[in-house]
Amino acid sequence: MKFTEFGFEAEILDGLQAMRFDEATPVQEQTIPVIMQGQDLIACAQTGTGKTAAYLLPVLNALIKGGNSGASALVLVPTRELAIQIDQQLQGFSYFLPVTSIAVYGGNDADLWDQQRRALSGGVDVIVATPGRLIQHLAMGYCRFNSIKYLILDEADRMLDMGFHDDIMQIVKQLEGTRQTLLFSATMPPKIRDLSRKLLNEPEEISIAISKPAEGILQAAYLVYDYQKIKLIDSLLRGKELTSVVIFASTKIKVKEIYKALKSGKYPVEAIHSDLQQAEREEVMLNFRNRRTQILVATDIIARGIDVDGIDLVINYDVPNDAEDYVHRVGRTARAKSSGVALTLINEYDMGKFGMIEKLIGSTIFKSPLPEGFEPGPEYDPGKGDFRQKFNRQGGRNFKGGNGGRGGIGRSGEQRDGGDRKGKGYNGKRKFLKKRHDSQGNSPKPEA
Repeated sequence: MKFTEFGFEAEILDGLQAMRFDEATPVQEQTIPVIMQGQDLIACAQTGTGKTAAYLLPVLNALIKGGNSGASALVLVPTRELAIQIDQQLQGFSYFLPVTSIAVYGGNDADLWDQQRRALSGGVDVIVATPGRLIQHLAMGYCRFNSIKYLILDEADRMLDMGFHDDIMQIVKQLEGTRQTLLFSATMPPKIRDLSRKLLNEPEEISIAISKPAEGILQAAYLVYDYQKIKLIDSLLRGKELTSVVIFASTKIKVKEIYKALKSGKYPVEAIHSDLQQAEREEVMLNFRNRRTQILVATDIIARGIDVDGIDLVINYDVPNDAEDYVHRVGRTARAKSSGVALTLINEYDMGKFGMIEKLIGSTIFKSPLPEGFEPGPEYDPGKGDFRQKFNRQGGRNFKGGNGGRGGIGRSGEQRDGGDRKGKGYNGKRKFLKKRHDSQGNSPKPEA
């Protein structure tokens, strides 16, 4: 379905054309008409399916048709990164519109607080906010939400996982009059059902591809011991025509060690984790989006909700503890009908968790042989538990494995490790990364 078929105002279509949005994704095709009819909505769809545009476009269209005075739309999100990303996309969509917006999120920057305070007290059309920081502004008494017509909860399951239920309910109590409420979630556990009953009025329910990686993702896994992981990553990356790679690790300690190893190997790499200041995190993401940085090592802080165009390869350095998090991690690639590769490194203690992932997604992921020069890894047995998780994997202490601390990339890029196993492995495909264009319009937005 073309965006021109939804009945959007001309100014909306101009913005879509400038951003090269042409054909709607399935979630947009199903949700936009419902939203434009004024119905409450609960939508379940995985990341990378175009949820942000699905709710922003009809809300913006309604604002310019009905005339907006004061804060008209409130979007609640779980993380500052997602708030920034949505606000940036909003600026692109509203480039030709008389619509103002502000991203409200935490940080220690006094100038940032003042900017948010001025926007909230002076009046802004669309507010994109994390619940915690918005509560702080509400406590100061200058926020007026009597004109909010649209309440959107994005990544609602993640917000509840992070303990924002009470904050959400406190914010909702500040909203006056009637409103249209839209709830978007990647999963639909009972707690989301409970929340929807509290906030939504006879909602339309739409579910699309729940807990399934996108069809365009080529998934594979390697069975390795911890001490082999860095050497394997080096083998997968060295000499390839790389465009954009994300490496996920479960702890910030692991992220820092991976970053250090790749940096010593002369890779164009940066890391993002909770120890960075907000300004530093924004700079890292900006460099990655603009291709000044080729490789990003990250915790799950960016696994959900962050749109970065053209990510060709996702590497899971370790198996995520939550099977749903796997879907979110690999969903960073193959967005909006593009294709990509997702590789997972499985040690002997993570097999049980990976078996749960395969059960969740309903398919068996190919176990690729290790490349030539590697000694054999563990045999796959998804029935094995991960008891070591409770005792001696805290803080990534076994990052270098138990074999004399082997691992690490030297200045020449060589791994200090032996092994003589022969196998083709995934890296037999020498040129597996190339730049792709996103058919759903995730090209750079026009600059204001």
